[in-house]
Amino acid sequence: MNAPLTSKTFRSARHTTHYLEAGPEEGQLMVFLHGWPSIGLMWRAQMEAFAADGWHCVAPDLRGFGKSSVPEEMSEYTVENVVEDITELHDHLGGEPAIWVGHDWGSVIASSLSAHHPERSRGIVLTSLAYFPDMNALPTLVRLVDRGIYPIEEFPDGQWDYYRYYNTHFDAAVADLDADVAASLASIYQPGNPEAVGTVSATALVTRNGGRFGSAHRAPAEPADPNLWPPADFHTLVETFTRHGFRGPSAWYMNDAANIAYARSAPYCGRLSQPVLFVDGEWDVICSTTGNRQGDPMHAACADLTVSRLPAGHWLPVERKAEHVDVIQSWLRSKGL
Repeated sequence: MNAPLTSKTFRSARHTTHYLEAGPEEGQLMVFLHGWPSIGLMWRAQMEAFAADGWHCVAPDLRGFGKSSVPEEMSEYTVENVVEDITELHDHLGGEPAIWVGHDWGSVIASSLSAHHPERSRGIVLTSLAYFPDMNALPTLVRLVDRGIYPIEEFPDGQWDYYRYYNTHFDAAVADLDADVAASLASIYQPGNPEAVGTVSATALVTRNGGRFGSAHRAPAEPADPNLWPPADFHTLVETFTRHGFRGPSAWYMNDAANIAYARSAPYCGRLSQPVLFVDGEWDVICSTTGNRQGDPMHAACADLTVSRLPAGHWLPVERKAEHVDVIQSWLRSKGL
């Protein structure tokens, strides 16, 4: 039988974190950190599988998402603040060194927490976004753009143009996403397409198109893919974004200077001594490290790095649920974790 997911809330003087929990409390701790635009529920399949193996699984809604606190000020959405949220939750859960599993921005939090607080981390699983010891930020990312696909004269920010658009047209970007929350989420959560590899990503065209959805300024009406999100879970995802909108989650893109300064304050220049598994989507046209330099900083900064690739796009944890579990299980066994 699948282990049930239990909804819980932890409150500190500075923040409220909603989280899901599964598996025996006496089991070794595995914490799952989602990215944009998601909630802890995206990890249902992974939590059920690892809870059945005896792990104590926890998946919080990160700051600005789901049922956790949604601060008003954009400056509240720094990586440092989110790491502090998660360390408070970690202390509440007992504080024993954990396996940290991240996707997208959740990978940033998992690696940043492990760099700044190595005593809290036994191992790290990064999915769909490599580790950048100098931070996941435009100045870092643009230097690594594949100029064979994105000539600098035509695409100065490469596939990260959508990131730039937040910084130049934040209110418009959020308004477009909020215009039809269900359609926005359905359009974002699409499976990978192998034919798109090596071509210009739609995320490189956001500024010239006047927004993610162009002149329509709202997502096209289309059904969600039930193979990625079970319908009931997708309904919950839509419900949470309807409640608070995309402003808080998108504010994560607005704090590059503070985030870079925080990354540079990590001990050992951000080098990770723990075992690290990076799970790359072969069809991820934004974040794949195949055939480009995007993975170079991670290789240089990780003392014990394993790279695995799966035939998936950016939403690998929901696109290849069973395969993702299998890769992590094999890595855990190989590292004696």
